[in-house]
Amino acid sequence: MEDYLQELNPDQRKAVIQTNGSSMVIAGAGSGKTRVLTYKIVHLLKNGVNPFNILALTFTNKASKEMKVRIDKIVGGEKSKSLWMGTFHSVFSRILRIEAEKIQYPQNFTIYDTADSKSLIRSIIKDLNLDKEVYKLGTIQNRISSLKNNFITPEGYKNHPELTQTDLKAKRTEFGRIYHLYSQRCFKSGAMDFDDLLIKTYKLLEEFPEVMYKYQKKFQYILVDEYQDTNHIQYLIIKKLAALNENICVVGDDAQSIYAFRGANIQNILNFKIDYPDYKLYKLEQNYRSTKNIVETANSLIRHNEKQIEKDVWTHNKNGEEIIICESATDNDEGRLVSNTINQLLSEENYKDFAILYRTNAQSRALEEALRKMAIPYKIYGGLSFYQRKEIKDLLSYFRMTINPKDEEALKRTINYPARGIGATTLQKLIITANENEISIWEVINEIDSYNVKINSGTKNKILEYSTLIKSFSAESETKNAYEIAEIITKSSGLFSLLNSDKTPEGVNRFENIQELLNGMKDFTENYDGELTPILSEFMKDVALLTDSDKETKDDYNKITLMTIHASKGLEFPYVFVVGMEEGLFPSMMSGNSQSELEEERRLFYVAITRAEKRLFLSHSNIRFKWGQYIDSEPSRFLSELDQRYIVKKNFAETQKVEQRPYKIFAKTKTNFKKSSIPKKFVKVNSSDHSRIKQSDISELQNGQLVKHSKFGTGKVINIEGEGGNKKAIVFFNGIGQKQLLLKFARLEIIK
Repeated sequence: MEDYLQELNPDQRKAVIQTNGSSMVIAGAGSGKTRVLTYKIVHLLKNGVNPFNILALTFTNKASKEMKVRIDKIVGGEKSKSLWMGTFHSVFSRILRIEAEKIQYPQNFTIYDTADSKSLIRSIIKDLNLDKEVYKLGTIQNRISSLKNNFITPEGYKNHPELTQTDLKAKRTEFGRIYHLYSQRCFKSGAMDFDDLLIKTYKLLEEFPEVMYKYQKKFQYILVDEYQDTNHIQYLIIKKLAALNENICVVGDDAQSIYAFRGANIQNILNFKIDYPDYKLYKLEQNYRSTKNIVETANSLIRHNEKQIEKDVWTHNKNGEEIIICESATDNDEGRLVSNTINQLLSEENYKDFAILYRTNAQSRALEEALRKMAIPYKIYGGLSFYQRKEIKDLLSYFRMTINPKDEEALKRTINYPARGIGATTLQKLIITANENEISIWEVINEIDSYNVKINSGTKNKILEYSTLIKSFSAESETKNAYEIAEIITKSSGLFSLLNSDKTPEGVNRFENIQELLNGMKDFTENYDGELTPILSEFMKDVALLTDSDKETKDDYNKITLMTIHASKGLEFPYVFVVGMEEGLFPSMMSGNSQSELEEERRLFYVAITRAEKRLFLSHSNIRFKWGQYIDSEPSRFLSELDQRYIVKKNFAETQKVEQRPYKIFAKTKTNFKKSSIPKKFVKVNSSDHSRIKQSDISELQNGQLVKHSKFGTGKVINIEGEGGNKKAIVFFNGIGQKQLLLKFARLEIIK
């Protein structure tokens, strides 16, 4: 037996050695799914398959890079460089660049990221003088994306009465026109958005049979990671490409299908047996990641879902600690609780070992506030990407203009930055002229005397200087590598001197970011492993497809990670806190429309649980600040679905107790409470400990009264507002200042 096969368990080995025909590998969380995919490619290469004939599709750049490194270590040489391996979008954009001429696009077409797409839509709404409150950017962008993914073109939209009626009711009567102009201006700019990369690949295969046959013959073996996350178009493209040889292996876990909101269709994995009736099914059920208690807790949850492929995930790992369910009074208390618990555990762990997961981004506020107060470093995963920072987007726009000067969004960003006297009014005149003549702005600029653009000679000269600058960059790029031309562009454009002159902390940070990008480009040119020379267009091909995780700096390394559960998929941490486990939040109030939506929320919770390796903390609060007011909250139904044998419930309602050291907690359900599960230095306190001050009847509390608070001391009531459970008092405390207290939990003693 080959050495690499001995590194696999029996189930993994069976999945790896089957090379011909169709197969599906259902891989439980932490069961070595990526290892199987990697070793299957290794096995194909070891058995004489040409790497050029293998197509491997992943959902992240990080996954494909890690797989290539592993393959190189085992196989040796540089065979991984010849594999067609990458994300769906990067592989399909590669095919589209090769076949660009057939669909009337330039080979160096620009890829518009979400920000570019929104910017173009914003321009169209402004050009049409539409109400931006009615035509909201996010809504319009999502609607365009949805139509594209359902193969509905701008022309096709007009022939769908139900769609036009929906927009009529929403008073979006001009939506069809926006969609038409958006598609038209993308095409004029030689640009595709993310949806286009999928749609146009499908149409290319559909409308050009010779192209489809070419790639069917080429891709003799197709492997797909995270198959449960594929959408309808990805499914159709894979099916077309695999139709000739049917040597297809898909890997995934139906229990981790959590992206329905962006088009993922769980039926793709559930119906694989219908598409390929002769398929072989392999199940990877041994979990190598988590403790037994975490694995069994996750199993007990997911059993409540009806739609699933049956599997029994197990582990040889130790039992580990019980799962802690924590109850807090408010969401702010929840933040303090999490921060205090992390701080207590830090004596034996690093910051990077901790992750705080939440259902929505809005929940991060209270958590960030608490972490800052305790000087605990953290990073928001999925926040503003390195490549989305203004200074980076500005320089990248110059690179885009160098490669494809018809790129409208890049032109608008660079034509007067740094300032060169071409104002917004002039730019608008150029845009109007371009739209009236159905050409690009660049074409207007280069033939400005041929069009009746009403601008003075001074402005015209400045426009021509800009045009000459971009043309010089394009000419230089033909003989320079990516790093060399990037240096020229950075300095000649004026960006270098502009950013270097700003010595504020923010300015210095922006300048350092530019330097970091140039460092990355130097590394790219020195370690380039592609078929062509490391020119600028090669560097830029996938930049729009990169994410936060592809550009993590050293400063980000040893920090606590805050992220949504959706963003956490595929990651793992020794310590995981899942916060906001409340009805209406998790499961989301939007999931109450159907059983399938509720099951997706349950799968999302399953993903959250299975990110944890050693310890798992689940928390909920009795009251949460939402929509400008305090809302009473009920614990999530999912908490009651967990097998209580693995759970310990605790109550941290009195924040002042949490803040003191040694940290003190008390059990909500003493029957479930075990000493061994209490973190070091945590001490149980008796209920008598809560009666240090005598709580007064505050129903008749009035302005001007003196009150006593156990933490803030003596204070004077300035104002009272709200009713019932939401009644609040603003109190001025000596030496502390003004505090707003929710009377329901404040435990105030009236002095007089």
